[in-house]
Amino acid sequence: MTTEHTHLFFDVDIGRTKPENIMNRNNDCPFCDRNSLEGVLAEDGPILLLKNKYPVLVDAFQTVLIETYDCDSELSVYPKDHLYRLMRFGITAWQEMIASNKYKSVLYYKNHGPFSGGTIRHPHMQIVGLKYIDYSFNMPLNSFEGIIIDRTAGVELNLATRPKVGFYEFNILLKDLNKLNDLRDLKNIDFMADYIQATAHFLLHHFHKWCNSYNLFFYQLEGKILVKVMPRFITSPLYIGYSIPQLSCHMEKVVQEMQNLYF
Repeated sequence: MTTEHTHLFFDVDIGRTKPENIMNRNNDCPFCDRNSLEGVLAEDGPILLLKNKYPVLVDAFQTVLIETYDCDSELSVYPKDHLYRLMRFGITAWQEMIASNKYKSVLYYKNHGPFSGGTIRHPHMQIVGLKYIDYSFNMPLNSFEGIIIDRTAGVELNLATRPKVGFYEFNILLKDLNKLNDLRDLKNIDFMADYIQATAHFLLHHFHKWCNSYNLFFYQLEGKILVKVMPRFITSPLYIGYSIPQLSCHMEKVVQEMQNLYF
């Protein structure tokens, strides 16, 4: 089995064995039974980083970051102290995997909801080291440009005017970070966490009556931390078939609504 360093192989046999309780809420949650979890890499109270028991991606090191004890909670409603603790823990773990120099690039992302691509409802994120693929080649920097919603202390929240996939993509930019060393002591991570939480809350409670899913993606590009928060619906066939992103005609309205609600 070979790749051209552009595509990931997915092990379907392992995928068939993965538990699922987003659509089937009566199924047991593997993350609630902490005594049975194996491969623990790091822990901070309710926050737990462990090796993924179902490594479906070939040539990758997959980890799961369990966010909380509470299976029914969600990032948009975390108390601030837990939110900041979680973000500093997760970004530190992500940066440590990058600094190991074992991987071509390291993914850090979150799935929430039935249209997000996830399988487990319990709040969690994933950090994945890719041995041969550099995701930065697929990330146009102009997709992080947008209409500013709010800005504070070197951190910016905007609505993308050149979205990568289309319609609404919210960007959080830590533009003043040139060196990513001991991020646990950087207050900007807390400002970034506030913007992420506000965006997730907006999407789930004010954005669209049918929006129950989102993705959260972290990137390290040009010495900066960049984040995308994307509401998830059925993906546009124009993007699937032709890679043509679309823009909403109501972007300014969404920006004003967020500003009125949160800032």
